Amino acid sequence: MTVPGWRDWAFALKTYAAAMLALYLALWIDLPRPYWALGTVYITSQVLSGATRSKAVYRVCGTVLGAAMSVVLVPNLVNEPILLSLAVALWVALCLYVALLDRTPASYLPMLAGYTAALIGFPAVDDPGAIFDTAVARAEEISLGILCASLAATLVLPQSAAPVIVARLNLWLDEARTWTQTALAAAGAPNAGDADEDRNLRLRLASDAIGLDALGLALRNEATGAERAAAAFAPLRQHMLMVLPIVAAVADRVAILEREGALPARVRAFLSDLAGWLADDGDDPEGAAQLRSRIDGFEPALGRDPDWTTLLLASLSVRLRDVIDLRQDLRALRLHLAAGTAPRAPLAFAYTARVRTVRHRDHGLAAFSAFGVFVGLLVCCAVWIATGWPDGSAAPMMGAVACCLFAAQDDPAPQILSFTNSAIVGAIGAGLYLFAVLPLATTFEMLALALAPALILCGLMMTQPRFAPMGMGAALNGATLLALQNGYSGDFAPFANSVVASVVGMWIGAVVTRLIRSVGAGWSARRLVRINRRSLAAAADGRGTGHGLELAALMLDRAGLIAPRLATLPAEASVAMGDLLADVRVGINLVEVRRVRRQLTGAARTAVDHVLALAARQLRRRTGRGDTDLLAALDDALDAVAGVPASPERRASLIGLTGLRRGLFPDAPAYRAAPVLDQREMAA
Repeated sequence: MTVPGWRDWAFALKTYAAAMLALYLALWIDLPRPYWALGTVYITSQVLSGATRSKAVYRVCGTVLGAAMSVVLVPNLVNEPILLSLAVALWVALCLYVALLDRTPASYLPMLAGYTAALIGFPAVDDPGAIFDTAVARAEEISLGILCASLAATLVLPQSAAPVIVARLNLWLDEARTWTQTALAAAGAPNAGDADEDRNLRLRLASDAIGLDALGLALRNEATGAERAAAAFAPLRQHMLMVLPIVAAVADRVAILEREGALPARVRAFLSDLAGWLADDGDDPEGAAQLRSRIDGFEPALGRDPDWTTLLLASLSVRLRDVIDLRQDLRALRLHLAAGTAPRAPLAFAYTARVRTVRHRDHGLAAFSAFGVFVGLLVCCAVWIATGWPDGSAAPMMGAVACCLFAAQDDPAPQILSFTNSAIVGAIGAGLYLFAVLPLATTFEMLALALAPALILCGLMMTQPRFAPMGMGAALNGATLLALQNGYSGDFAPFANSVVASVVGMWIGAVVTRLIRSVGAGWSARRLVRINRRSLAAAADGRGTGHGLELAALMLDRAGLIAPRLATLPAEASVAMGDLLADVRVGINLVEVRRVRRQLTGAARTAVDHVLALAARQLRRRTGRGDTDLLAALDDALDAVAGVPASPERRASLIGLTGLRRGLFPDAPAYRAAPVLDQREMAA
């Protein structure tokens, strides 16, 4: 744990103040369970003010929806405990399934709607006639806590997400620039160590780009003025992701041209100048325009029957323009984020405007996770019903909360057990307070002073990512077990029953999750790789997405999910999953070739259709071995398309087929060897 800075202390103190304000108002209004307001402050509060405000909105909506469902279910099924347990478990599972499909912070709304029904419904079975009043009271208590947390985050030293985004973006741009400069200077095949390092860097860049999602939502929900820059953040993620396959394609073309001794001197000089231009952090539209003009000067025209070198050089020229456009846009977007302004000029790399909201949705894994929570809840309910346990309702309540909070993990069991440990810490602290401290606190001021050390410590822990779950869990569970109300009630039996039931419920959730749901990082990574391959096969068949960059965005999103998982696996397991960026480049070219084939006729269109059919067959096999029939078909298609009259579609087809050949058969010999250049031609 790093030494807390002044911002950490400020967050801990203002969160404590918001919690005391919520508790005071709840006691003053005479709400039945004012401690829910206190606990809600710690659930809602985030270090960034925008994150607190966005979570507050989702929590209010989720609470109201969950409370409404409890009002519907409990009175109608209270006399059928098994049916009631099934109904609540189904509701929690359904809400969790929906939440897991949405990987943005907005997923908190359906998740909360699920376990709120358990939090309100299960304790109400002893008095179902009062369920409506109970639901309204819970909604009031939770809304009061949310209001106090939001006010503290907005009015007291609000911390904007914009500086955090800019700082992370600067680090990302530094790494991406170094990688791009290396790609521009590529010469031949890298050794095994360099290849592993390069692969790890690319995956880390993808993971870091996806990691900015939550910060973007926090920025949009601020009230600091920086939220005006949210329009600049919107295309940022996709721009960052698109850098990866484009620079990888540049590296591939430069390496193969260098290896064959076919890279003209003027192109080599251009690559050197481009690397120098990338090193300059300033905005330089004139320099970008000059670089684009130089590309126009050496880009080949692709006349009749172009050779392999000419095709590679044409493909390289297209991707170099993309590198320039992306770098200009990223510079401009960073400036807008730093200044807190929205971009007005159109972006140079405009394609990402179509795909900025593309996300991978794994319906199978979401259903699998929801089933695990469903079974865990039923087991908790069975134990409660079979034993007739007083205060045993805490078992399914806390089991539902713990299982839902960590359902997105590959193996949620360790996180659930960690959350259980925080509950035990909170219970120990609550016990000390309940039976040793609170009897001496005869006024609210004395109570607030007594709670200050524990709650401020929890707030400080929440500023550290490693200890945040422990801090939040201890504050929430401790407040719940203290059950602070207008009068002191230090009854040990209900307290002990609630503690044991809560811990047992979370333990049951962890055991059931381990038996049913835990899959491991390797399993998840291999599953995502297989899904990517199926997307490629669908693109070759003409199914799925209809735009190459949309498919690329989807595949890159999955690559970002795969990256942190691969970091936990042995190197050989990571290598066995193949080159994820090569798959992305194949996907872009597949969709673009299928798009432009509509403008081709006769033998050219027939040859391209044959390539797409064979590509779909190979991708569905998932063998990793190249299909010699497909390689021959690619060469035949290049021959056929090269023979048609010049047009933009012909050029796009040739470049797309070239990209497919390089992506699917990187080690194959040249399609059509170029004539040997003499020294004067090489210098041209």
